[in-house]
Amino acid sequence: MLFLPAALLAQIAGEAQAASPRECCGLIEGAGGGRDFHATALHPALNLAAAPDRFEIDPAAHFAAVKAARENGHAIIGCYHSHPQGRAEPSRHDVAGAQEENFLWLIAGPEGVKAFAYSAGGFEPVKLILGADLVTSSL
Repeated sequence: MLFLPAALLAQIAGEAQAASPRECCGLIEGAGGGRDFHATALHPALNLAAAPDRFEIDPAAHFAAVKAARENGHAIIGCYHSHPQGRAEPSRHDVAGAQEENFLWLIAGPEGVKAFAYSAGGFEPVKLILGADLVTSSL
């Protein structure tokens, strides 16, 4: 399960809408492991991908997010991106680019946001639990 504050869900939806028709992207700060994760902050990133239907997180933004998460006593537990013209499901490009075991992927599509965990070469759906926890988000 991923416990996601409602404010973070709204932030992802807003970023997806603002970036359209390109994909938005960023990293998720939080805690947890195994089957339960708690998202505490988002770190939006510049999408360096040339194609509008791909995402590539700026390495400088990735480094800054890892540093901020460590300073907060957390870790980067996942990434998020949008599929403005597609479904909120991992694409073949997402599958090809995924590498880190037990890493969360939030995907925003026209029908909403869905969560997945990468494991053993594939993606498994993760249940999203929305809450109203106090969070911080870096811009």
